[in-house]
Amino acid sequence: MKEIVVVSGKGGTGKTTVLARYAEIAEGAVVADCDVDAPNLHMLLKPKIIRREPFVGSKVAAVDHEVCDICGQCVGHCRFDALHMVGDGGDKSIEMDADRCEGCAMCANICPVDAIEMRERIVGEWFLSETERGPMVHALLEAGAENSGRLVAMVKQMAKKTAKEKGAETILVDGPPGIGCPVISALSGADLVVIVAEPTISGLSDFKRVADLAGGFRMKCALVVNKSDLNDSMAQSLVEEARSRGVVHIGTVPYDEELLRLMARGEGMGNDSRSPAIAEISKSFEAVLELLAEE
Repeated sequence: MKEIVVVSGKGGTGKTTVLARYAEIAEGAVVADCDVDAPNLHMLLKPKIIRREPFVGSKVAAVDHEVCDICGQCVGHCRFDALHMVGDGGDKSIEMDADRCEGCAMCANICPVDAIEMRERIVGEWFLSETERGPMVHALLEAGAENSGRLVAMVKQMAKKTAKEKGAETILVDGPPGIGCPVISALSGADLVVIVAEPTISGLSDFKRVADLAGGFRMKCALVVNKSDLNDSMAQSLVEEARSRGVVHIGTVPYDEELLRLMARGEGMGNDSRSPAIAEISKSFEAVLELLAEE
């Protein structure tokens, strides 16, 4: 079983479009959308959900008002300002702002009457779906919620389990943008990392950061330059930078309005010969298979 992860230094580079095309032409692959904070691969692959499960993040403190003696110790010790004493006189109470709680459990540990307990909180969902091209595992984290790295790990775990059940030889992962914890989680266990970059100054900087991250884990990396003809000299700088880092340049995708029209209409890329961008993305996947075969 081979795992291919497509990443980028920031959102909007075309990473998901590249992954969607790979999913269309790969045979029997399982797809995993690990961009759990802002997923959009489903817009292109149109999955039909067959299973959905809640995702439990870190625990949050809850006050039992029947037990609480309103001593206020928890309020004074909460560094996140999640606990407040409200009201006055006989109507005083300790109230919890769950959005501020970081789950450190300090309040529960110091409460002299054990009036505070740590409760599990559902912060998102994960899904197992079917697409025209095969199984897809994806998820959605609630706005502002933490533990995205854990949710990414769960998505990958379910993708591997599904691949084993289906006898799939390939897992295609649409990774999160950036270089944070969710990206590290998405890269874990990858056989090949495909970095999609744009030919701009910021695009070059983003490429370096992602390449450094993957290189730190000694992962085999490849580069796809998207919208390459918008800045030929910068596109060449990306290729040269990749070469200096041992990153294989596998694709040069031109800016293509036909592809944009297909995306805007929510259509699959299919085998549309009118789109040079689709043709180049397809060629890059052939290069991906060759790189994997070398191992």
